[in-house]
Amino acid sequence: MIEQNPRIYGRRPFNVAVIHGGPGAAGEMKPVAEYLSDNFGVIEPLQTKETVTGQIEELGQIVENNADCPIALIGFSWGAWLSLLTATRYPVLVGKIILVGSGPFEERYAESIMKTRLSRLTEDEHREWEELGFILTDESGEVDDMAFKRFGELLSKTDSYNPIDDTDTEIDFRPDIFENVWEEVSEMRKSGELLRNVASVKCPVVAIHGDYDPHPAEGVREPLARILQDFEFILLEKCGHKPWVEKYARDRFYEVLKAGLS
Repeated sequence: MIEQNPRIYGRRPFNVAVIHGGPGAAGEMKPVAEYLSDNFGVIEPLQTKETVTGQIEELGQIVENNADCPIALIGFSWGAWLSLLTATRYPVLVGKIILVGSGPFEERYAESIMKTRLSRLTEDEHREWEELGFILTDESGEVDDMAFKRFGELLSKTDSYNPIDDTDTEIDFRPDIFENVWEEVSEMRKSGELLRNVASVKCPVVAIHGDYDPHPAEGVREPLARILQDFEFILLEKCGHKPWVEKYARDRFYEVLKAGLS
């Protein structure tokens, strides 16, 4: 349950925001916000709307009302796309964007993601994955919360190289947000609308990506290098989708992140 939005870390100026993924995984960026708060004032907006436009407007309003702009947005996974889309709508609010574990921006790069994930499961897990796919929604069409949570646990395994224990991070999973927003934004990627919108971003953009992330690095690096004027790509070794939980890549991730914010 979200009790405070945004969450606040450190002291003014609040010129950094961490943007969670999912869609619908509010709270997962808390460890990053806490780490950065020794050096930066950080806000952690929690996205609650069930449409892409709703989340863009919600994030823009939270930033405008709570941050010292222009702000640096650190967007993880879906939050990477959301950060870019928000910068296209509210360019004066955003001074820099750091993408972490972004999804690929063109459909042709997305085709290998599920194949890679399935190759990392045992036979029993593979069978469970398929069973969960049938029960993610119940007879009424509502998302089954327990099935959704277990599905996320399997994804965490397939997406991680050598993770540390991250169970202390409380995440407010919202399957309804995931289902609605993901359906909409995946169509935006297929049609090319996502990349066309991102092309209007003018602020500096840095992408940090793990070499073990099932989301292919080239699906981020190649499209963005082609359309953005100020773009840098950094690949982390022995690193999966979520760098701050990776045993071998966490220190390097934070080193790169702080350098990008300084």
